[in-house]
This record gives sequence, structure tokens and C-alpha cells, in this order.
Amino acid sequence: MKMKIKFKYKSKTASDIWFESGFFKRKETLIHVDDLMKTGRVVDLEIIDEMGNSWTRKEYIKLNQELEKEPENIVVFFDGGFDKETNYAGAGIVIYYEKGGESFRIRKNALLEEIENNNEAEYAALHIALGLLEEIGVKNVPCTIKGDSQVAMKQLGGEWPCYEEGLSRWLDRIEGSIQRLGLKPNLIVLNRKDNKEADKLANQALQGIKVHSNKRLE
Repeated sequence: MKMKIKFKYKSKTASDIWFESGFFKRKETLIHVDDLMKTGRVVDLEIIDEMGNSWTRKEYIKLNQELEKEPENIVVFFDGGFDKETNYAGAGIVIYYEKGGESFRIRKNALLEEIENNNEAEYAALHIALGLLEEIGVKNVPCTIKGDSQVAMKQLGGEWPCYEEGLSRWLDRIEGSIQRLGLKPNLIVLNRKDNKEADKLANQALQGIKVHSNKRLE
């Protein structure tokens, strides 16, 4: 999660001047706030997160202790693959996040039945990824979602219409999960070469190799 500061600066004239910063890392928030307060000319300061929530300095100090316990700075990679010969699909998901000042990575794949094509496999992979976010307690935060499926990403972002009934059902499920978790998704379409980790997991699922780990990164 990133924060910004909005404050009123009491100038030497009769005018009060409002300033608003750009977003910066949450851990820097109190450093910036305390530096501003030392000037003795700052009043009506508020701290604002990427979701539009705002707090006073006192409120934020209490909130910050709670935020240390929550997952943040979440990046999701997903990929789906479909084997026409076996009619099985493979889903691969990689999630990076931070919690309590430490970095973590989840890697998971799944072998799926009753999937009709590659586009549906992509949607299924993203749906699984959102389920993993719910498992680790992600709630009401920005989330970057990266995938190489133009169809899934463009339809989810509202740029392309979705006419296929099967894909429309997946889209409804995914949009419902995003709304339930209170996510603010940033959708990024990747080249396939930039999605190798999730692609490998999807292929391993089709080969019968099961992967599921949640590892703290050094």
C-alpha cells in the first residue's frame, strides 16, 4: 500500500496554502509527516491511501500497527493452458506480497477438468489466484494482476465485450471475488516471455506435477 499527504501550510501572509504529495511507500509515511510537523507551520494534515481512505496522524499511528499484520504490495501472475488431446487444463499462479516487513511468494498449480478451451483455462487460473488472496487475508487493497491472456485481461478491464456464455460465467465469478475482497485491480497484459513462472506451473500441472508453496523470500 502506498500513501500520500495532504496538508495546509500556514504562510507568513494571511493566506493558507494547501499542498498534496505524490504517493510513496507506506513505511515512509511517519518520517515525512514528522519532518513536516517540525516546521511548525503545518495544520489540518491528513494521510491518504490508494483506496481514497484518509486519517489524521494520530489515527494513522494506530492504523499502521494493524497494517503491519496485513498482506500488501500484492502482485499476481497467472496463466492457463489447455491440452486438446486430453481435454485437461493446467492453471499456474504466482503471487508476490509483503507482510510485517517481509516478502513472500506463493506458487500454485492445478489440473482442471471440464474446461473447454484455453481462454476458459486462463479465467480459471485467475479465479484460483483470487481464492488464494482470500486465504491469506487480502482485503481492501490495490492489487496488480499480470497475465498474457489478451482475452481475459481485456474483457475483465471492460475493453472487450464477452459474448461466450462459458467465459461470461467465469467473468461474473471473478468480478464477484474482486468486489467481495474490495480489491482495486491494476491489470497489466504481459508478453508470454514475461510470464514464464506461471506458464511453467501450468505446464507442470498438465504433466501431473503438483506445486503449492508459500515461501518467505530472503
